[in-house]
Amino acid sequence: MPRSIGLGHIARQDDGTAVGIWGGYTLKSAFQPIFSFREGRLLVSAYEGLIRPFRDEHPVGPGIFFSSIPDIDRFQVETLARTLHLLNAGVSFSETASLFVNFDPSHFVDAASAASALQDVQGVLSEAGISAERVVCEITEQETGSDETLIRFVQALKGYGHRVAVDDYGADSSDLKRIEALGPDIVKFDGAWTGRLLSSAPGVAMLTDMVRAFAHKGIRTVFEGIETGQQLELAESCGVSMVQGFALARPQLAPGAFAEFEAARESERRRALAGTVEHLERGKVEKTKGDVPSNRSGRTFGRRGS
Repeated sequence: MPRSIGLGHIARQDDGTAVGIWGGYTLKSAFQPIFSFREGRLLVSAYEGLIRPFRDEHPVGPGIFFSSIPDIDRFQVETLARTLHLLNAGVSFSETASLFVNFDPSHFVDAASAASALQDVQGVLSEAGISAERVVCEITEQETGSDETLIRFVQALKGYGHRVAVDDYGADSSDLKRIEALGPDIVKFDGAWTGRLLSSAPGVAMLTDMVRAFAHKGIRTVFEGIETGQQLELAESCGVSMVQGFALARPQLAPGAFAEFEAARESERRRALAGTVEHLERGKVEKTKGDVPSNRSGRTFGRRGS
């Protein structure tokens, strides 16, 4: 398989992490945890990869960096960002943690562009030692260069074993039409839009209906931009699958302080495994959620508890 175009701009650090070199910028990965509600607790389900640019060792706003990139180079910079996140996830996370990475659909103007992106990801996965099942491919809210190309690209991603998410639902081109065309595994609700809806009872009711409708289609949901405890409580009442935002955890540069999150994931995995063994020994095939009482006051996650 040809070498990734992103790997040509990568430098390895002494701690095993990777940085990207682009022009006068050094690019680093930051990861933000995504949490699931489980029996009154919040546990990390995955992480989202985010770029953090530096110039002369000083941080630069991502918006400033990306606005400086000429259109002709944007596809390569996006590829570099994904490469960074995949490599850094390989050295930062457990072997079961999932990673969300972005794909801008405006780049997919023809079959060649889609094939290049697909081939590149598979090559980096091999370098990073990460299985395709652990990578969730987010289709961002931009308008696609070709609907047909995007649909075929998503089908190919699924064929390799990736899960697919539609990002920022409710913003720009991330609408029901796109969801119906792509058939994603996950829908991430735009944070600003979700925040407005969570501020009123009719908005909460609307979100609840949308979450329920997606669930009936087998689609999991994520509310982004959760910034207050009240929003978190309302999100849980809507039945959303996962939540993400500053009220839970801020992005951290790789390798980051993920040990506590990973320890919680491993503890939950072992608890679930022990429960399965116990049920089998008792001759039970499955255990309903009703067997375990909810304990919202005991919800814990990462470093926080309420």
